[in-house]
Amino acid sequence: MSLLTVERKVLEKNDAIASQIRNRLTEHHIFSINLVSSPGSGKTSLVEKTIEKLSGEVQLAVIEGDVQTDLDARRIEALNVPVVQIVTNGGCHLEANLVRDAMEQLDLSSIQLLIIENVGNLVCPSSYDLGEDMKVVLCSTTEGDDKPLKYPAMFRRATALVINKIDLVPYVDCNLAELRQNAMSINPNLQIFEVSCRTGDGLKTWCSWLEHQLAREVIS
Repeated sequence: MSLLTVERKVLEKNDAIASQIRNRLTEHHIFSINLVSSPGSGKTSLVEKTIEKLSGEVQLAVIEGDVQTDLDARRIEALNVPVVQIVTNGGCHLEANLVRDAMEQLDLSSIQLLIIENVGNLVCPSSYDLGEDMKVVLCSTTEGDDKPLKYPAMFRRATALVINKIDLVPYVDCNLAELRQNAMSINPNLQIFEVSCRTGDGLKTWCSWLEHQLAREVIS
């Protein structure tokens, strides 16, 4: 019982900070996504390709979460996009207070889209609100087609699913139709995109959808 009480208090504190973040982002008309996946699915590659596709049309910024190193932040910085690295030093997920502090290093008045790249993990990040507009879960064909069934909480709380590395389907044990069906059985409202960050397939559709979400944010 005491463990549940502590966990509840931690989440309540996190949610309070997340609400503050959401209010700040709304005030600045910033659309934000919390990008989550298991390690090696291609989160940073998707962020890079998204930046390249939207360059010149959308003002982006990125908050990078990693257990160690700033390697991913350097990759984003090379694209001339504002980026803040959060190193959790072993922590398996980002929390709202870390995102709040990272946002202090960004000029919110010049951002339209904020991408928060979470730590590679499909368990803990599902429980932590970061003040984002939506969670986007990424999985790759190299992981097989049963990820939604193994990690239902993340897929249930996500708005969109991006399936990466579709160019490798002929070489891996993954049935795309089965993967989509498994995801929809958990969350029938998921927006699903199939992409290859290597070949570029599907990226235009993904980025067009993001631009549509941005337009809705501006209108609201």
